[in-house]
Amino acid sequence: MVLKILEHRFSVCKIKDVRDVDFFDEFVFFSKTDEELSLVCRSELVPPDHIALEEGWKCFRVQGELDFSLIGILSKLSTILADNGISIFAISTYNTDYILIKEEKLTEAIEALGKNGYEVVL
Repeated sequence: MVLKILEHRFSVCKIKDVRDVDFFDEFVFFSKTDEELSLVCRSELVPPDHIALEEGWKCFRVQGELDFSLIGILSKLSTILADNGISIFAISTYNTDYILIKEEKLTEAIEALGKNGYEVVL
């Protein structure tokens, strides 16, 4: 399985409303529940009126479209990273999965994933 490291730095934040979200950017992950509005976006595009902010994330994308019948993709990736002391923030889309890790853990994550048969590309 091939994992691509996205070039941008990302931030995870809780926002008050969507008016300042740049939905035209190529990477915007937004979710809404009865309790919150969450946003993952490039760090330079964080809305100024955010409620909470966690910065310094890098992102891996599982390359290719994943069939819904596939089992355990995130589980295997998260287990490898957890066994190496690396926490994640996972996002699933219709096509594939994304895993965000803290920037300072990027080299460790690449090494751990490589040792477990994953190809990591830039």
